[in-house]
Amino acid sequence: MSPSTPARPPLFARGSWPEARRIADVLRYETVGGALLLAATALALVWANLPGGTYEAVRQFHLGPAALDLDLSIEHWAADGLLAVFFFIAGLELKREFVAGDLRDPRAAALPIAAAVGGMAVPAGVYVLVVSLADAPAGAHAGWAIPTATDIAFALGVLAVIGSHLPSALRTFLLTLAVVDDLLAITVIAVFYTADLAVGPLLLALLPLAAFAVLVQKRVRTWWLLIPLALLAWGLVHASGVHATVAGVLLGLSVPVVRSAAAGGPQAGPGLAEHFEHRWRPLSAGFAVPVFALFSAGVVVGGASGFADALSDPVALGVVLGLVVGKPVGIVLTTFLLAKLTSAELDEHLSWVDVAGLGVLAGMGFTVSLLIGSLAFGEGSEAGQHVTLGVLVGSTVAALLAALVLSARNRTYRRIELEEGVDADGDGVPDVYQRERGTGGRA
Repeated sequence: MSPSTPARPPLFARGSWPEARRIADVLRYETVGGALLLAATALALVWANLPGGTYEAVRQFHLGPAALDLDLSIEHWAADGLLAVFFFIAGLELKREFVAGDLRDPRAAALPIAAAVGGMAVPAGVYVLVVSLADAPAGAHAGWAIPTATDIAFALGVLAVIGSHLPSALRTFLLTLAVVDDLLAITVIAVFYTADLAVGPLLLALLPLAAFAVLVQKRVRTWWLLIPLALLAWGLVHASGVHATVAGVLLGLSVPVVRSAAAGGPQAGPGLAEHFEHRWRPLSAGFAVPVFALFSAGVVVGGASGFADALSDPVALGVVLGLVVGKPVGIVLTTFLLAKLTSAELDEHLSWVDVAGLGVLAGMGFTVSLLIGSLAFGEGSEAGQHVTLGVLVGSTVAALLAALVLSARNRTYRRIELEEGVDADGDGVPDVYQRERGTGGRA
């Protein structure tokens, strides 16, 4: 390497201080959401296994205007309606990362994008391999995308329980990987799980989407203008046969990130995306996702024999192995290959054990995995029940393995955390961020 060639930044190097602070704020919301998600899942499992069948009766209770083709079950409303809020936040996050975050640098963006792709491709391959070797019915292959998702709220809930002091670079990577994962998952849903496409409503949906985009680009925050347009776009996308959560992502991606395009790009300061994120993230993490879990995670176990029979289904086994084996292999292998291709090395504070721990933690597929399972096999089907059990078992095993790996590294993480928190000059910016950037002042 010639003296004039800039050194390639190490993998998982510390980002900027504004980005680290923003990620910390995001993770606080998601950690609380993770705890609520765990509680809702436990309640769903207990309720579904109580005698009387009240859980299924409530879940399948229909409401909504039939004239608008919106006479949907509670389970359907939770999956199509509430998760649209979840994906709206995902769209906001993704745009902020790539427009105003550290990932506007293509070199920094390459790692989480590549890891997300690898972390989806390998689990899908593992699932297909399992159902093919088991000679499962042809319809079983429809679930190939189920183990490809990463649930960030569940993952952070596990980190909160085990008390892991994960360094900011790893937390940023995990969050970004999960957001890219969500965008890829919603693309998979739109492309591969749309059975009957109605072009008319889909084209009409472009009108409220465009009107919403024009208003937010003009920094309009008036709720009685924006929310009706968002609901109309959602309804038309739903009527088109495309999963309605796609509307949430498109609405999120239309929101401007910086305060003023004329003021100098990312340096212009926070824009409407940050305002909407602060407003809607508590609703997503604290209500939308837990309610979805409550009406999606309930599965009748049927005792030890029923549990064993369900897990012996190639569909459930493929989901479990895809999450527990496919996810970490895909993420670690992709990261390793990227390091070799670019001659980059890990940050001096970290090791490949940390990457493996993150890969295992990313195997906690829940929200989107359950959503894809319902689309692949239908609501209430036997295969759908086995998918739910497979997702729960796979996520639990991934959580336990991640707890073992990451807890063993907690002493190292705590030392990095202490270093990242030192602010000797009292200017509100930890010294390590100033020193590594060579600013000598506020980052």
